[in-house]
Amino acid sequence: MPHEVIMPALGMAQDSGLIVAWHKAPGDEVAAGDVLFEVETDKATMEVEAQANGVLSQVRHEAGADVPVGEVIAMIGTSAEATAPAPSDGDAASTPSPDAAAQAQEIPDGHGVIMPALGMAQDSGLIVAWHKGPGDEVASGDVLFEVETDKSTVEVEADTNGFVAALLAEAGEEAPVGEVIAVISKEKPNAPVQLSRSALGDAPAPAAVAQPAEPEAKAAPTATEAPTSAPAQPEPATDGRILASPKARRLALEQGLDFARLAEAGHPQPYHVADLETLRTLPTKAPEPAAASARRLTADLASEGFSEFAAWARDSAGLSDAAALLAGFAGASLGRAAIVAVETLSAQRLYQVPRGPLGDVTEADPDSPPDLCLRDLRLSRISGVDLGPEDCPTLTLCADGFGLVVTLECAAHSLTAREAVALLSNFAARMEQPVRHLL
Repeated sequence: MPHEVIMPALGMAQDSGLIVAWHKAPGDEVAAGDVLFEVETDKATMEVEAQANGVLSQVRHEAGADVPVGEVIAMIGTSAEATAPAPSDGDAASTPSPDAAAQAQEIPDGHGVIMPALGMAQDSGLIVAWHKGPGDEVASGDVLFEVETDKSTVEVEADTNGFVAALLAEAGEEAPVGEVIAVISKEKPNAPVQLSRSALGDAPAPAAVAQPAEPEAKAAPTATEAPTSAPAQPEPATDGRILASPKARRLALEQGLDFARLAEAGHPQPYHVADLETLRTLPTKAPEPAAASARRLTADLASEGFSEFAAWARDSAGLSDAAALLAGFAGASLGRAAIVAVETLSAQRLYQVPRGPLGDVTEADPDSPPDLCLRDLRLSRISGVDLGPEDCPTLTLCADGFGLVVTLECAAHSLTAREAVALLSNFAARMEQPVRHLL
């Protein structure tokens, strides 16, 4: 009694499986435990073993097809009497059109290559590319075609020696799991066939395939029109997916290349290793001009008068807090009342700076957010800074011989370009000639 081969259930959330590749072809002898086909799920690819001894026949779904869980995809019988799928219940009442029958007669007999199943949630597979064309000689183990799943692209190898007698689906087409998509014959065919699934329709095919014709199916090529080598494949409809061989994907990832750029440039898919060179030669896109996110200005002072001024203020006016004087100069340069933080290598102090005399500068609440920060590094060995913008505009003082280097860093939204230039210019002038700029 023939044994039915069904799409297995590999997970609770999966209702179909994608046939990645068949390891046996119609007419092949199989033994229980032999790997029959591969099924891909969303998470993994699994090999499905035969459950009975016999001969594989009636393969109904080719590699690349998504097949519902539980659907019969092939039969294992005691002989290879019938390698075509058995008709469904609805087929008995329908008769293929003469055109469809003619198409079926043109498909040579041979070893059927089916769309493999890779997972329970997949009922069809997308053919990325054919590596062999009609009439080409193939050996067992040669890469025959590539199938794309939701998670990866898999290369499917031929499992028999012979010649490609027919390709029954085109690159870019999806085929149900278990559906025959190619025929490999032992002898070199006189008239190899190239069909799309839409052209094949639903008409039953001799020995290898049985697909019903659709009313508006495209005419199949005749024997005189059949190509002797692989025809140019149309660019597949990918719905935004990038079709590329596994090796090409791996190399692109290693080299930091993106096949999406080839797609944007109009290069036809699928992509292979040879396309990496084209990808490398694509002109680099000029980056969009971005709005300035930070500002950094520097002023060099050949000499500074602040140290002498601070000594005079201490002795003559009783202003002994040099940090308060720095805060007053910074606040006055900002042009408004402000809270100024003065930082040294060891401490930070906050000052309330009003619009008025330096003697009115007082210490502020330590928790107050500063409007301006002054970082005093004159006693360090640091000669310059480029630290990037912080929460508030920051003026940094670094010693430079007998002079100073004053750096302003701020976010673009903190100060306009005009305000940043005015702040640094005013503060540098006060540090160079303090008395001249006293209000």
